[in-house]
Order: sequence, then C-alpha cells, then structure tokens
Amino acid sequence: MNNLVISTTIEDLLVARNPRGMQALQKALVPGYYLRGAQMLQSAIGKVLIGTGFPVAGTYETDGPVGAIALYQALETLGAKPILVCGAPLADAIAADYRVHKISVGKPAVSKVEAQKALQQYKPSLVISIERPGMAADGNYYNMRGEDISLACASFDYFLSLADCPTIAIGDGGNEIGMGNVASAVEQLSISPSIIPSAICCDELLIADVSNWAAHGLIAMLSVLRGQDMLVDWDNFAILQYLSDRGSVDGVTRENQLTEDGLSADISEELIQNLRTLGGFY
Repeated sequence: MNNLVISTTIEDLLVARNPRGMQALQKALVPGYYLRGAQMLQSAIGKVLIGTGFPVAGTYETDGPVGAIALYQALETLGAKPILVCGAPLADAIAADYRVHKISVGKPAVSKVEAQKALQQYKPSLVISIERPGMAADGNYYNMRGEDISLACASFDYFLSLADCPTIAIGDGGNEIGMGNVASAVEQLSISPSIIPSAICCDELLIADVSNWAAHGLIAMLSVLRGQDMLVDWDNFAILQYLSDRGSVDGVTRENQLTEDGLSADISEELIQNLRTLGGFY
C-alpha cells in the first residue's frame, strides 16, 4: 500500500465504532489527514507544545493525556523537545516526570497574554492540541452534556490561533479545539442535541472515536514514514495506571478506572496492535 492508502485505512479504522458520529465528520475532511499530520511531526524540530487535559468532576479525564504522553515520547525519539501544556490538577500531577508548562484555570481574561508569552518564550515548530475543550462561538467552554465548564478550563485556544507554526488538533466529539474546521458538520451530528461546537480552527484536524487513538494512529503513520516501529515499546496500560494513580477519571463514567471514554484498556491494546499491523510491524 502507498502512504495515502495506509493513511485512509487508519482514518477508517479509528472511526469504525462511531459512537459519537465521527464518520460524519470524516466526510468533511480531505482524506490523508493522518499522513499530513505525520509529516508535520516528522518535520518538527526544537520545541513542540502539546496541549491536553479535559476537566471532568474536579480532575482530568484519561482521554487526552494518554495520547499526549505517547506523542511526547515519539517526538523525543525524533530529537524534538516536547512540552506538555496544561492546567491544574494535571500539570501538577505530571510535572515531576515530564516537561510541563502550566497555564491558568478559569481565567479567560489572561489566557491570550499567557499564550503570547509562551509562544514567544518557546518559539515552537509545531503546536498540538489533543482533547482540549475548544472555545465556543459565545466565548465559553462546554462538555458533551452541554454544561458550561469555563471556570474549570485552562484555555489552550490561543496557542493555536496565535501560533506562527503548523498546528494539529485532535478531537472525538465536536467540542474540542480544532472542530471549528468542520463546524457545519458538527452542527449536523445527532448524537446529542446538547453539543455546543468549538469554534476554534487548526491547520490539520484529526478525528477518532477516542482522542487517544488518534495519537496512536498518528504515531503509526509516522512509523511508516520512518520505517521504524515507534509503537513497539508503548505500554498503554502502564500510562493509564500512571494517570489513575494521580487522580484521573474516565470521561464517560467519571470514575477512577483504567478505561478511556468508557472502553476497557484491552480495546485500546487491540487497536494499537492493528495499527502496527497496518504498518507492517506486527
């Protein structure tokens, strides 16, 4: 298979379950988005900012941070210097083990200035958002239930809108950063009448049934480009345990358990092996 065929195969695989209607959003995207995203990763040098952390029940959900850490490790393998950008409590929970830039929670008035200063400080070659709440047209942030979670959110939106480098955004529902690229398609989703779409755009939007899976798909595509299995040493269960030990919850069940959006860890493990197989590594 050529690279575009591999990419579109990955794209189909990652929305095969379709619990939130991502197949409908897929139709609004130009095929090959995982290939284009992987090429952006491959070209990244120096610092790369990765924003993550969706607030749930006073803490953060497992979907997002798992994929962010996977991308962090992959970028380090490439020789880049990734930095995780998030607010409390996630920023404090992982700061001892990863490079972290902490941003303010519930302070929208300072978020633009914070982003400007950080972009000037780091001068990133790439900015990635994975499962970050995206600002709606009214300036607020909403979860999948349509609840206003603005006071619990750390804003990462301006890191993308003000960046002078390429930007990638990953989401699985319609309310995440980047979904502004397909806003009209999000409005047609029938999974929940309470969804309030994000209005924030990006250079390359990647979708999946679970945002963490998009990170694995991106790394699988990168593996093909490099001819190197970059998922071979990835231990998804261990990272879920690491985050659970530090207070994560499942975004659907809101329980501290080793699941992602209500799906058991073995489902993600099988998906990762299928991605490796597509690349000819498993």
